[in-house]
Amino acid sequence: MDVINWLHELAAPLGPALQSLVIALAGAIPFVESYTGSALGVVIGLPVAVAITAAVIGNWLCMFGLVTLGAGIQRKLAEKSRCEPSKGQQRFMRMFNRFGVPGVSLLGQWVLPSQITSMLLVGIGSNKRQVIIWQTISIILWGIGFGLLAMLGVSALENL
Repeated sequence: MDVINWLHELAAPLGPALQSLVIALAGAIPFVESYTGSALGVVIGLPVAVAITAAVIGNWLCMFGLVTLGAGIQRKLAEKSRCEPSKGQQRFMRMFNRFGVPGVSLLGQWVLPSQITSMLLVGIGSNKRQVIIWQTISIILWGIGFGLLAMLGVSALENL
């Protein structure tokens, strides 16, 4: 509970608009993304819907930018390096062959950030539009899930 109070006090002077911007920026950071960003937003005292929305927007903008701007670079790098795929790349391809773009997008968050996953998907030749659609769904679902879990956790801690 002391950590939550400390975070509230730390974030309070920023005001809701700047807090939302900070959460959106946090959502754009790989491995923070919509799920940790939304939870952090809830913990610092933003309304759940605002925290989730801000984190999702930040995560989505970063993913969209990377897929749109970086897809060509990723594809060229993949074409140039025709060496033996690493164990991580082999694992990614097994997951892709088994679950396709939807499965990798929805389940991949356990392993890699959406930004990296989306770049890898486009780099191996997946349809860019399909990657963006499924990554969007994934970012929203993970943001909502962790935002709601954070709300329940904060509520439980407040009731102690």
